[in-house]
Amino acid sequence: MQTNLTTLNPAELMPLLPELVLAGAAFVLLMLDVFLGPKRQGLAHWLGLIVLLVVAGLVLCGVGGQGIVLNDMFIRDNAADVMKTVICCVSALAFVYAWPYLKARGLYQGEISILMLLATLGMMLMVSAGSLVMIYLGLEMLALSSYALVASDRDNAVAAEGAMKYFVLGALASGMLLFGMSLIYGAAHSLNLAEIYAVAGSNSQPGLLLAGAALSIAGIAFKFGAAPFHMWLPDVYESAPTPITLFIGSAPKIAALAMLWRLLETGLGSMGNQWHVMVAGLAALSLIVGNLFAIMQTNLRRMLAYSTISHMGYVLTAVAGGGSEGYSSALIYTVFYALMTTASFGLIALLARDGFEADKIDDYRGLLHRSPFTAFMMLCVMASLAGIPPFVGFFIKLSVLQAAINGGFMWLALVGVVMAVVGAFYYLRVIKVMMFDSAEGAPEMKITPSPAYGVIIAINCVGLLVASVFYQPIMAWCVGAFA
Repeated sequence: MQTNLTTLNPAELMPLLPELVLAGAAFVLLMLDVFLGPKRQGLAHWLGLIVLLVVAGLVLCGVGGQGIVLNDMFIRDNAADVMKTVICCVSALAFVYAWPYLKARGLYQGEISILMLLATLGMMLMVSAGSLVMIYLGLEMLALSSYALVASDRDNAVAAEGAMKYFVLGALASGMLLFGMSLIYGAAHSLNLAEIYAVAGSNSQPGLLLAGAALSIAGIAFKFGAAPFHMWLPDVYESAPTPITLFIGSAPKIAALAMLWRLLETGLGSMGNQWHVMVAGLAALSLIVGNLFAIMQTNLRRMLAYSTISHMGYVLTAVAGGGSEGYSSALIYTVFYALMTTASFGLIALLARDGFEADKIDDYRGLLHRSPFTAFMMLCVMASLAGIPPFVGFFIKLSVLQAAINGGFMWLALVGVVMAVVGAFYYLRVIKVMMFDSAEGAPEMKITPSPAYGVIIAINCVGLLVASVFYQPIMAWCVGAFA
């Protein structure tokens, strides 16, 4: 359905209801933060959490209905609803983990919650983009909020440096993406993805479209943190406050996958034979660079940053496979990777205290003897990240490799298998340090979480094991999104 923006019918905005609720709530919380003062900042934070859960419920229950509105700029379909639900839930989890850490260090400011809500809104717009304009609008809303969040610890020079690197490289990536989109527009004479698809299928100016696709893929690869556009990732993961790293390392990956799917499949799907090779090359490079550099790290957060590059390589491996199988495998991988990231950084935030960030691998020596509960939770996370059965990480890697093989990329699947073995080494090293090394000389840690925090972290971590039992229904949910 097309909408004339000059005679907009409010009823036609119903598919945007979740986004409108989130945008309105962010504005209201901004006003509340001004009037509540510093003594009641926690109220705005927990209201933000409630808003995210309400928005997730609206999307999951289909309130507002599906449709294509705003001159085809906004698409709400099954895939959008699935990804938005997960994005809101993961963002809500980030809210839960952020509060104790930021409050204990006096770092919490009301704008942090508002920026997280605006970043989530940007992700939701990226997921529902039906035009190049909406893709870029959502991306910049996410990016600008993320830059500010990384720099939220104003007295930390390292965080400021990380934020500056993130901003400069992010601006470069946005420029590449925008230039790529301009080439696509020049070839197709349209910003609408459906119309671009029709032009791409007619073989009209394929060189210009291919150049635009290459630059756009490079810009999206930066948002994924895929090699060779990963330079910002280790510094940002190491320097930002732990809950901020948790947030920008989880939900935005789902939005980046959605952006890749909308642009390449909805817009340039008829040129798949050309761009599949580009994506496969990025996937292989990410798998190799991420795993080899992760082995050399002694800082746990930097290790997780480089491992993120390798995990994004697996996501791109599934995308290269193409089709509903490839995208559903990429989606389920990204969803569970986001949950693993929240769990890993949630545990780091739990063990940290003011002046001690618990970010060195040696800090975890003998953790089993000091806190069996925390050690078991970290074991679940590391084993799942490594892809060790029966944890869900094994099953999602298997589905990705199967999608690559079925898509004709046997060589890429072999690279994935070899790099999975390499990647298991550094995760098992963390497990070995926790479970078998002596705790003598290890730094003191805060290892007694509040009951509520302990329950949340336990559900998050143990869920990675339990999810393997329900893997098929979850996979069917993801497959249904792209049916």
